[in-house]
Amino acid sequence: MALFPDPFDALASLQQAMDAFRSSDWLTSISGGGSYPPMNVFRKGDDFIVITELPGINKSQLEVQVKGKTIRLAGTKTVAPPEKAAVHRRERLAGRFDRAVTLPVEIDPNGVKAEYRDGILALYLPRAEGDKPRSIQIG
Repeated sequence: MALFPDPFDALASLQQAMDAFRSSDWLTSISGGGSYPPMNVFRKGDDFIVITELPGINKSQLEVQVKGKTIRLAGTKTVAPPEKAAVHRRERLAGRFDRAVTLPVEIDPNGVKAEYRDGILALYLPRAEGDKPRSIQIG
Protein backbone atom coordinates (compact mmCIF):
# COMPACT_ATOMS: atom_id res chain seq x y z
CA MET A 1 0.00 0.00 0.00
CA ALA A 2 1.44 3.36 -1.07
CA LEU A 3 1.58 6.21 1.40
CA PHE A 4 1.34 8.88 -1.29
CA PRO A 5 -1.24 9.02 -4.08
CA ASP A 6 0.03 8.61 -7.62
CA PRO A 7 0.54 12.14 -9.10
CA PHE A 8 -0.31 10.83 -12.56
CA ASP A 9 -3.80 9.86 -11.36
CA ALA A 10 -4.33 13.46 -10.27
CA LEU A 11 -3.10 14.74 -13.65
CA ALA A 12 -5.36 12.32 -15.51
CA SER A 13 -8.34 13.47 -13.43
CA LEU A 14 -7.47 17.11 -14.13
CA GLN A 15 -7.22 16.38 -17.87
CA GLN A 16 -10.65 14.69 -17.84
CA ALA A 17 -12.17 17.63 -15.96
CA MET A 18 -10.68 20.12 -18.43
CA ASP A 19 -11.92 18.10 -21.42
CA ALA A 20 -15.42 18.00 -19.93
CA PHE A 21 -15.28 21.73 -19.25
CA ARG A 22 -14.25 22.60 -22.83
CA SER A 23 -16.87 20.36 -24.39
CA SER A 24 -19.70 21.65 -22.19
CA ASP A 25 -21.91 24.55 -23.23
CA TRP A 26 -21.89 26.39 -19.91
CA LEU A 27 -20.46 29.57 -21.46
CA THR A 28 -23.17 29.68 -24.12
CA SER A 29 -25.83 30.46 -21.54
CA ILE A 30 -23.74 33.37 -20.19
CA SER A 31 -22.50 34.99 -23.37
CA GLY A 32 -25.31 34.06 -25.74
CA GLY A 33 -22.86 32.06 -27.86
CA GLY A 34 -22.38 32.85 -31.50
CA SER A 35 -19.74 34.98 -33.13
CA TYR A 36 -17.93 37.84 -31.45
CA PRO A 37 -18.54 40.69 -31.63
CA PRO A 38 -22.33 40.53 -32.02
CA MET A 39 -23.61 42.47 -35.04
CA ASN A 40 -26.96 43.60 -36.36
CA VAL A 41 -27.10 44.33 -40.09
CA PHE A 42 -29.87 46.54 -41.47
CA ARG A 43 -30.74 47.51 -45.01
CA LYS A 44 -31.86 51.08 -45.64
CA GLY A 45 -32.71 51.62 -49.30
CA ASP A 46 -29.67 50.55 -51.28
CA ASP A 47 -27.29 50.96 -48.33
CA PHE A 48 -26.50 48.93 -45.21
CA ILE A 49 -26.00 49.83 -41.57
CA VAL A 50 -24.06 47.56 -39.21
CA ILE A 51 -24.38 48.04 -35.46
CA THR A 52 -21.77 46.19 -33.37
CA GLU A 53 -21.44 45.86 -29.60
CA LEU A 54 -17.84 46.33 -28.44
CA PRO A 55 -17.96 47.20 -24.73
CA GLY A 56 -14.65 47.89 -23.04
CA ILE A 57 -12.69 48.25 -26.29
CA ASN A 58 -10.78 51.41 -27.13
CA LYS A 59 -11.33 52.94 -30.53
CA SER A 60 -7.57 52.73 -31.16
CA GLN A 61 -7.75 48.92 -30.80
CA LEU A 62 -10.27 48.52 -33.65
CA GLU A 63 -9.62 47.86 -37.32
CA VAL A 64 -12.36 48.07 -39.95
CA GLN A 65 -11.80 47.01 -43.57
CA VAL A 66 -14.17 46.94 -46.54
CA LYS A 67 -13.47 45.11 -49.78
CA GLY A 68 -16.10 44.18 -52.34
CA LYS A 69 -19.03 42.64 -50.50
CA THR A 70 -17.11 41.90 -47.30
CA ILE A 71 -16.56 43.92 -44.16
CA ARG A 72 -13.91 42.85 -41.65
CA LEU A 73 -13.76 43.91 -38.03
CA ALA A 74 -10.70 43.06 -35.94
CA GLY A 75 -9.32 44.21 -32.64
CA THR A 76 -8.20 43.36 -29.15
CA LYS A 77 -10.19 43.34 -25.95
CA THR A 78 -8.22 43.53 -22.74
CA VAL A 79 -9.62 42.76 -19.31
CA ALA A 80 -7.20 43.42 -16.48
CA PRO A 81 -7.98 42.94 -12.79
CA PRO A 82 -7.29 45.84 -10.44
CA GLU A 83 -3.71 46.12 -9.26
CA LYS A 84 -2.74 43.63 -6.51
CA ALA A 85 -6.05 41.79 -6.84
CA ALA A 86 -6.53 38.06 -7.31
CA VAL A 87 -9.15 36.78 -9.76
CA HIS A 88 -12.01 35.05 -7.96
CA ARG A 89 -14.30 34.57 -10.96
CA ARG A 90 -13.77 35.49 -14.59
CA GLU A 91 -16.64 35.65 -17.09
CA ARG A 92 -15.59 38.61 -19.23
CA LEU A 93 -13.80 37.45 -22.35
CA ALA A 94 -10.54 38.99 -23.50
CA GLY A 95 -8.21 38.57 -26.43
CA ARG A 96 -7.98 39.16 -30.16
CA PHE A 97 -11.03 38.92 -32.39
CA ASP A 98 -11.37 38.95 -36.15
CA ARG A 99 -14.74 38.73 -37.86
CA ALA A 100 -15.77 39.08 -41.49
CA VAL A 101 -19.32 39.43 -42.78
CA THR A 102 -20.32 39.18 -46.42
CA LEU A 103 -23.19 41.37 -47.62
CA PRO A 104 -25.39 40.65 -50.65
CA VAL A 105 -24.17 43.75 -52.53
CA GLU A 106 -20.86 45.43 -53.26
CA ILE A 107 -19.95 48.31 -50.94
CA ASP A 108 -18.37 51.63 -51.94
CA PRO A 109 -15.29 51.70 -49.64
CA ASN A 110 -14.78 55.45 -50.16
CA GLY A 111 -18.25 56.26 -48.81
CA VAL A 112 -18.08 54.18 -45.62
CA LYS A 113 -18.60 56.12 -42.38
CA ALA A 114 -17.87 54.79 -38.89
CA GLU A 115 -18.99 56.13 -35.51
CA TYR A 116 -17.94 54.69 -32.15
CA ARG A 117 -19.55 55.78 -28.92
CA ASP A 118 -20.20 54.10 -25.56
CA GLY A 119 -19.03 50.68 -26.80
CA ILE A 120 -21.27 50.72 -29.91
CA LEU A 121 -19.77 50.83 -33.40
CA ALA A 122 -22.05 52.00 -36.21
CA LEU A 123 -20.93 51.47 -39.81
CA TYR A 124 -22.74 53.18 -42.67
CA LEU A 125 -22.04 51.19 -45.84
CA PRO A 126 -23.22 52.71 -49.13
CA ARG A 127 -23.86 50.40 -52.06
CA ALA A 128 -21.36 50.79 -54.90
CA GLU A 129 -22.73 52.67 -57.90
CA GLY A 130 -21.54 49.93 -60.26
CA ASP A 131 -23.57 47.37 -58.29
CA LYS A 132 -26.88 49.28 -58.38
CA PRO A 133 -29.48 48.09 -60.87
CA ARG A 134 -30.01 50.34 -63.86
CA SER A 135 -33.32 51.07 -65.53
CA ILE A 136 -33.25 50.61 -69.28
CA GLN A 137 -35.75 52.45 -71.42
CA ILE A 138 -37.09 50.51 -74.35
CA GLY A 139 -37.22 52.62 -77.49
